[in-house]
Amino acid sequence: MERLRRLRQFLVEVWAELKKTTWPAKQEVYGTTMVVIVTVVICASFLWVVDLILNRAMEAIFRVGG
Repeated sequence: MERLRRLRQFLVEVWAELKKTTWPAKQEVYGTTMVVIVTVVICASFLWVVDLILNRAMEAIFRVGG
């Protein structure tokens, strides 16, 4: 029974905190989402280029050494 009371109290406190939350506007969510997508594309492109360079370098090293 104590667990049930504690769970109820927890949920009441969670609900009280959620009422204090200020949710972002649709435009703000869109803007931050676009920033994340662009950042991910830039990072992925950079890592792809680095991978290509390192791959070619390793192929050249093993071709010469082999």
